[in-house]
This record gives sequence, C-alpha cells and structure tokens, in this order.
Amino acid sequence: MPEVSKDSIVEEVRELLLSRSKVGIKKYNTTLDREDLTELEWRQHHQEELLDAILYNAKIIRIIKGNE
Repeated sequence: MPEVSKDSIVEEVRELLLSRSKVGIKKYNTTLDREDLTELEWRQHHQEELLDAILYNAKIIRIIKGNE
C-alpha cells in the first residue's frame, strides 16, 4: 500500500493525479509511458494544456471581478 502523506493537500493532489491518469488511459488507451510521440509533439501538447490553463484563469478572474 502506498505511503500516505501527513499533508492533506499532497494527498488531495495525489488523488487528482490518479484520477486524471485513469481518465487519460480510458480516453487514449495508453499511459504517459507511451513512446510514439516525438519531443516536439510532447512540447506541443504541453503548450496546448498551458494555453487552456490561461483561458480558464482569465475566466475565473472575470468572475471574481464581477464581470460575469
């Protein structure tokens, strides 16, 4: 059994990571251990994810400011 952290935030993030992994495996039928992508393709995926995060953050800022 994996060691449980005394830090509740670490445990929460760990659970999120495990859940996200399960979603990815179900959706793509593979893990991040896959070797069919080039370094450039991995970097493009990473860039797309970061851009999504920026968009989500911009939306949250609008909500907090009361613009939505």
